[in-house]
Amino acid sequence: MTRLLAVTLGLLATLLLPVAAQETAPAGDSKWQDVLREARGQTVYFHAWGGEPRINAYIGWAAREVVRDFGVRVIHVKVSDTATVVSQVLAEKSVAKSSGGAVDLVWINGENFAAMKSQGLLAGPGWAETLPNWRHVDIENKPTVKVDFTVPTDGQESPWGMAKLVFMYDSARLDTPPASLEALLAHARDNPGRFSYPQPPNFYGTTFLKQILVDTVEDRDALSRPVDTARFADLSAPVFAYLDELHDLMWRQGNAFPKNAAHMRQLLADGALDIAFSFNPGDASGAIANGELPPSVRSFVLDGGTIGNTHFVAIPFNSSNTAGARVFANYLLSPEAQSRKQDPEFWGDPTVLNVAALPGREKALFEALDLGPATLTPEDLGPVLPEPHPSWVSALEKSWIARYGAN
Repeated sequence: MTRLLAVTLGLLATLLLPVAAQETAPAGDSKWQDVLREARGQTVYFHAWGGEPRINAYIGWAAREVVRDFGVRVIHVKVSDTATVVSQVLAEKSVAKSSGGAVDLVWINGENFAAMKSQGLLAGPGWAETLPNWRHVDIENKPTVKVDFTVPTDGQESPWGMAKLVFMYDSARLDTPPASLEALLAHARDNPGRFSYPQPPNFYGTTFLKQILVDTVEDRDALSRPVDTARFADLSAPVFAYLDELHDLMWRQGNAFPKNAAHMRQLLADGALDIAFSFNPGDASGAIANGELPPSVRSFVLDGGTIGNTHFVAIPFNSSNTAGARVFANYLLSPEAQSRKQDPEFWGDPTVLNVAALPGREKALFEALDLGPATLTPEDLGPVLPEPHPSWVSALEKSWIARYGAN
C-alpha cells in the first residue's frame, strides 16, 4: 500500500468515526460523562491573546466544534496582555469572590502561571491530567508539558502547544542568514536599520532578551532559580552590552519598535527588515500560505539552540463554568484539534501529543500535513534551550525600560 493511499484511508476512517468516540473518555469513565452532562449549556469565557488573526480564527473554529458536539459555547475574550487577566482574578479573590468569576479559562504560561499558582488563583491540582485526551500527551519527549519555566504545573494547566524561537529571512534578498548572535550584530553593523525587535514587555521582545541572556550568561544554573537581585546586574551585563551596541543600528535607530510578531512579518514582507522572528516554528510557512510573506522566505535558528517552551490553558479557582472549561481544554488536546493547529494554513503551532503512539487513524491526520516550505525539520530546529525562572522576566524588562525608556 502506498503512503498516500494509507493516509487517505486513515483520514477517511477518522472522518467516519463518531465524534463521541474521538473526544469523550474511554468506555466506562462515568466521571467524564458527568462532566459532559454538567457542561452542556454552559458558556465558557476563554481569555486569550487576540493579537494574531490566524490564532483568533483557529479559536473560533474550535469554539464552533465544541458547541456543535458538546453544547458548550465558548466566547473568546481577546486580551493584549495576560497579566491583566491575572490582576482581574486576583482582584476577585481579594473581595472573596470564590465563585462566579469572569474568567473561565485562560491561555497562559511562564511568569503569569507562576503568579497565579503562587497566589492560589488556579483550580486545584491534577485536573488537567484527568482529561481523557491527556493520555495522548508526550510527557517523555516533551518534559515542558509538566514544567512551566522551571515551575511544576502539578496538573493545574493543560498543555496546548509547543513553542520555539525561530528566525526568518527572505532568501531572495539575503543569501546566508546570521547563525549566531555575534553574526546578527555583524549583519546589523553592515546593514543598519535592517533588524529590530518588539519593545519589552511585549512577549516577543522579552523573548529576544531571554535568548541573549541564555546565550551569554556565565552561570546558566543561576537561570533555573529565582533571580538573585544582588547578582542580577553582573549576570545580565552581557545582555545590555550586546543591546547597547545593537540599539542605534536597528530599524529607526531604536527610536521606534515593531508592535509585535505580525508587524515584524509585515516589515519583512515590505523589505524594511532583513530578519524577523517568531515563537512558532510554522509561522513563516503559515504566513506564506496566507499571502503575508513571499514564497522565498525561509526559517533559521541560531547555532547552539534557541529558547523553547510549552503554552497552556488554565482554569481560575473561581471559574463560573469549570465543567465547560474542562470540556474545551480536552477538545484542544484532541488529535483533530492538535493536527489542525499544526497545519500552517490554520496556525502552524507544534503539537504536544505523542504522534507516534496515536492510533492509526489519528496518526494519519498528522502524516497528511504539509508543514510548508519554510518549516524546519525537528532535526534542523536544533536544541531547545530552557526558559529561565519566571522572575527573570520582570527583572529583564525593568532594566530594559530603565535603560532605553518606554518609547
